[in-house]
Amino acid sequence: MSTHYEPDTMLGRVVNEFEESAIALILGLMTIITFVNVILRYGFNTGLIWGLEATSLLFAWLVLFGVSYAFKVTAHLGVDAVINLFSPAGRRIMALIAALVCVLYAALVLKGAWDYWANFANLPQTTGRWFPTGLEEMKRTSYRGWYEVVDVPFPEWLRWIEPIMNDGERYEKLPRFIPYAILPIGMALLLFRLVQATIRIARGHSAGLIVSHEAEDAIADVSHMNKGD
Repeated sequence: MSTHYEPDTMLGRVVNEFEESAIALILGLMTIITFVNVILRYGFNTGLIWGLEATSLLFAWLVLFGVSYAFKVTAHLGVDAVINLFSPAGRRIMALIAALVCVLYAALVLKGAWDYWANFANLPQTTGRWFPTGLEEMKRTSYRGWYEVVDVPFPEWLRWIEPIMNDGERYEKLPRFIPYAILPIGMALLLFRLVQATIRIARGHSAGLIVSHEAEDAIADVSHMNKGD
């Protein structure tokens, strides 16, 4: 199955550009930080103290962006042994059911992601056990915007957020609400991509959410390479 993706709406194009640009930027930053750290360590017997934490946070961003990206290009792996026992119409129905379950799951995770991040961003969490029914009333004692990461220093060009998020107090390290923002962003992208995939399946433009027979295709490719084909 082809993994080529062409967005057909303005929203789809905007989200696609944001997603791919963010992934490229994250990969570039991880490469630069790691390269600089290696040079400093082996060439000057020093290093970036915050390098490991920074690359770990960037890798977490990359993973969460990658989850939605893989749904976009139908790159997630799955088992289709049972699905292939059904007729094409039956497979389509099962694919739709699976997609709707995934949409429901993504909506639940998005609520949890927002509630977790809001605790660090001086924002209200949602009410409701499973689905949002409103926003909790925020109290001054509920603000957690002062929580910082362990090693990554606070960038000087972000000092303007201190009066907004930290009552004017100076940040020494990066506040956690910045790296943790990938939780609601990543889950919102996941929900968006799953809704897109569900619509494509319903319209007959896609057979499902997963790549079928990728393992078999990979084995065939390796076999051809070994034979010199």
